[in-house]
Amino acid sequence: MTSPTATYRPPRDHYDVVVAGGGPAGCAAALTLSRAGRTVLLADSATGPPKTGEALVPVARLLLHDLQVPDTVLTGGHLPCHGNHSSWGSTALHTVDFIRDPYGHGWHLDRPLFDRTLRAAARAAGADVAEHTAVRRPLRRRDGSWRLTLHAAPAGPRTVTCRWIVDATGRRAAIAVTAGARRHVEDRLTAHHLTLDALPEATDGHSLVESAPDGWWYTTLLPSRRRLVAYFTDPDLFTPADFRRRLLTTRYVAPTAHPHGLGTPTPPRRAPAHSAHLDHVHGDGWIAAGDAAVAFDPLSAQGILTALCTGLGAGRAIDAHLRGTRGALDAYTAEITTARIAYQHAHRTAHAQETRWPDRPFWSRRQGTAAARAG
Repeated sequence: MTSPTATYRPPRDHYDVVVAGGGPAGCAAALTLSRAGRTVLLADSATGPPKTGEALVPVARLLLHDLQVPDTVLTGGHLPCHGNHSSWGSTALHTVDFIRDPYGHGWHLDRPLFDRTLRAAARAAGADVAEHTAVRRPLRRRDGSWRLTLHAAPAGPRTVTCRWIVDATGRRAAIAVTAGARRHVEDRLTAHHLTLDALPEATDGHSLVESAPDGWWYTTLLPSRRRLVAYFTDPDLFTPADFRRRLLTTRYVAPTAHPHGLGTPTPPRRAPAHSAHLDHVHGDGWIAAGDAAVAFDPLSAQGILTALCTGLGAGRAIDAHLRGTRGALDAYTAEITTARIAYQHAHRTAHAQETRWPDRPFWSRRQGTAAARAG
């Protein structure tokens, strides 16, 4: 690993691009722009609880290759993911294995480690990386540049200017909304999750999804050998006190989780999991990537893949635009729209396959929306 002294660069006052958000989307944009010769500041606020239980599908190898990120980013600290089990539409358990996938297996990620490794790659590519730094008060100036306040702990605020901003702030799309974009929220899906005790000898390489009358369950083994259990439903259909009782009614998730201990009184944590998108993904000097541009239901298992893809696309679009390529930003919009339409079709199809509880609110809301769109 390169030492901090070897990679230190005095901070600039002006950048071609400031990337707000140090997750996969922001890192992909920063990598792409830095390798194109642009001056880039990647600001990672590190706010909110760390994300756990996320997986990366095998085809992500191609995106990492396009980003020139070495395969070593996935060799240490992550668990191989060999496929998925699901009980959906019936009580039968179906399995999709990656054994025949041309790109090999996927990964159960140590997400904080994955993000840190990507930020290190961005730094090595030439980007300035500001940890624990939030972008505040973006002001568009008459000369077409932005003035931003960077709030860093413990150093305090400083001001920089830039030509473009990449909004990779997640579902809240903080920069885009401030610039006038509107978020369209398609549902109210919420994740309620617990991390159970570690089981050092555990080797399960598959994730598990199980539908239920008022939502669906997900469980996976984490790289720490602890087990994540998550319940996805709408806020009005669930109270945290129901978590353990509902978990014990599952046919597959409870037996899988039981060796890790189910007696904990700890209430589940809560996280947004809704589908959403912006009415426009770029504007005057800004562009959105990752969940800020388009956020998918975790059932799709496309979150990190989409983040990497849109971050790469946003970086390429800005660079092409700055080089004078006409239509580069509109082409990026078309890519986002195509991905969103494909996701919505797959989302409708998946929920239509679960027909056991048509009168329960969780399913009628989604199947009713699907029927309305089809009509």
